[in-house]
Order: sequence, then structure tokens, then C-alpha cells
Amino acid sequence: MEKAYSLGLYEKSMPPTLNWKEKLLAAKEAGFDFVEISIDETEEKLSRLEMSKKERFELIQLMTETGISIRTMCLSGHRKYPLGSSDEEACQRGMEIMKKAIDLAQDLGIRIIQLAGYDVYYEESTLQTKQRFLKNLKKAANMAEKAGVLLGFETMETEFMNTVGKAMKYVTLVSSPYLNVYPDIGNITNASVSYETDVYEDLELGKGHLVAMHLKETVPGKFREIPFGMGHVDFEQAIEAAWNLGVRKFVTEFWYTGNEHWKEDLTEAYQIFSRLLDKQK
Repeated sequence: MEKAYSLGLYEKSMPPTLNWKEKLLAAKEAGFDFVEISIDETEEKLSRLEMSKKERFELIQLMTETGISIRTMCLSGHRKYPLGSSDEEACQRGMEIMKKAIDLAQDLGIRIIQLAGYDVYYEESTLQTKQRFLKNLKKAANMAEKAGVLLGFETMETEFMNTVGKAMKYVTLVSSPYLNVYPDIGNITNASVSYETDVYEDLELGKGHLVAMHLKETVPGKFREIPFGMGHVDFEQAIEAAWNLGVRKFVTEFWYTGNEHWKEDLTEAYQIFSRLLDKQK
């Protein structure tokens, strides 16, 4: 019987030395349905936006050959080149990154781009940076509408957009079916502890606008590289809540940190979450 969900693997959970074929095969061997590509702020990852048509076609061929696709993109390159930046050049570069990321998604068959929920990152947030962010976000949504590629805000670790409720403010202001929310359950769990609020109530605020979910472990004040089961995220309840809100696409987000048994880590992550997802009716 076909599964009612798809479970993806974050690219950075695998050694960066692997080529694409090795990454796709490792994800497939562990049981995953697809891979989430990372376009972060490093020049190495940003250069992927400049892939030639030939390279794009070769990557599509690899997906066909291995039987596993790249279907979501984690676009965190806007941390360095934010859409609300006071530096005009950085802002222009951010919009160029947005356009090229949408073009790459269109070419590779990527359905969802996860956007970093920052107006700015390395500078102070002001009324002007927020206004600029909103203005450029509207342009980004227009690009996505034209391409038919969904954008989903990641709920981040900073005050600006660390809850679904805060992300929904911008979804409402832009009012495009192509701009939604792609929450990180680890980050919103941390926010719920800080604010003494209900994480599932926060998820409810995104009802009808949740395109996927990042399954990531956290502890209060720490947002990365916490092994599954060593933090405070209640994944069982989170998955049930997301499922009841219509989420059917999930990505396990964790990092390769040099462990020689990384392949076992992939398999273990798949087993933990496929078991929880199989329980949903």
C-alpha cells in the first residue's frame, strides 16, 4: 500500500565530500523518499544557482537513475544577503538569489523552497528593514507564482520570526497562494518555552498554510546538532498535530558532524520518523 506521506532527508546530514549520486543513494538506502538540497550562505552552495543547463540535466538524470529526487530546497543564503538589508547591494543580491533559486527549482522539479524568516541577520532590524523585507517579499511571491513553485517560511531561531504566528503575519500581508509556512518544530518548541505558550496552538495559526515540516531536535537556547531523543521536542505529538492540519511532507533535519557511522544515523532517523508517521490515520 502506498504511504500517505513523504519523508525527506536534509542534505547536510551526509558528509559534504559525497557527490550527488552518493548522496541520493545513501538517502535511498536509509529508506527516505527524497532529499532536501541546501543553498546556504557559503559561496560553494550559492554557486549551485549558476549550474549550467547541462549540469541541471545531469542531476535530473541522476534522480531518474537512482530513483530518488530532490524535491525541497532549504534556501538559507538570505542570511548573508537578506531581503530587508539596508545595504542596497546586499538587497539586490538577495533578490537575484531568490530569482535564481526559483529558476533552479523549476528546472530540477523542486516543489517547495524553504525561505529563511529574517528581514536581516547581521544588522539591526528596524522599521525600514521590515518594510523593505515586505516589499521584496511581494516581488518574490510574484516570481514564485509565475514559476508555480511554493515558498514556505522557516520559523527561525531569532525573535523576528520564531513562531508560526509571526510567519503568518507576512503570509497574510503578502496574500499569495505561493507564500506559506514551512515550520521547524525544534525552533517553535524553543520559542514556546521562551514565551510560555502552547506550541500546538502556534501550529494551528498556520492552518491551511503549512506546506511541510522540518523535524529537528532542540533544547532551550540551542538550535543545532542535538541528536534525536536528546532534546525536548515531542515529535509524536508534533507529527500528529501537523498531520491533523494537513501536512504530509516532512524532512528530518540533522547534521553530519564527522561520525563514521553516519549511514546508521540516517537509517535510525528514518526508522524513528517513519514509525511515527505510519501511526497517523
